[in-house]
Amino acid sequence: MGEILVLFSKPKGIIPACDFPGIELFEKLIKATCDIEGIVGYKIGCILGLRYGLTKLVSLSENYTDIPIIYDHQKSGTDIPQMGEIFANTCSEAGIKGVIIFPQSGPTTEESFINAAKKANLIPIVGGEMTHPKYLERDGGFIRDNAPKEMYQIAARNDVDHFVIPGNKPEAINSYHKLLSSEIEHPIYCLPGIGRQGGDIKSSFRYLEGFSAYAIVGTSIYGEADIRSAAKKLCGEVLE
Repeated sequence: MGEILVLFSKPKGIIPACDFPGIELFEKLIKATCDIEGIVGYKIGCILGLRYGLTKLVSLSENYTDIPIIYDHQKSGTDIPQMGEIFANTCSEAGIKGVIIFPQSGPTTEESFINAAKKANLIPIVGGEMTHPKYLERDGGFIRDNAPKEMYQIAARNDVDHFVIPGNKPEAINSYHKLLSSEIEHPIYCLPGIGRQGGDIKSSFRYLEGFSAYAIVGTSIYGEADIRSAAKKLCGEVLE
């Protein structure tokens, strides 16, 4: 196992998800929340990235804070293996610090994207199961039931420390935590699905005591009339 690279400054926190199309809202969100204790990162989605470019978005955020920006291509890791290096270099050159990878194209692509991210001085954050209904085969979805487990295991065995697990599925959190904590000593978790997708911080984090965990929260912050108050409330819950 290689050295653990820590992306976030605190062992618990909130990562606002910037999954909207307007750069004005992005700037408003950064300005309103970047000095709140417990805000540890910002997740840029592909909508903002495609419309404005990652370099411009990172540069804008750096006008206010040095909090790291992670990029969620929605979904990276679903292309041929050779695209891993091109993708990683593009993100790194823009100033991105971490990339979310959902390796649904198989183990060769997964390993390629993970290794390319590391080579480009990015931290790979690997997901397997998503938050929405009808994702796994047993629920009516296209993804084999054991596929996320295999994705997480391959990542752990390739020295990945950061993982995305569904924050609105408590049984899945417990299951994947048991799996990953048996594979590596200090798994680090990012949990989407908190808020309007049904997950809450107390039930989502209770399985992860003693481990670093971060709630990825979208509309429950940026969709509120008072963005700052919404973010402070959630940070308070995490840091209690």
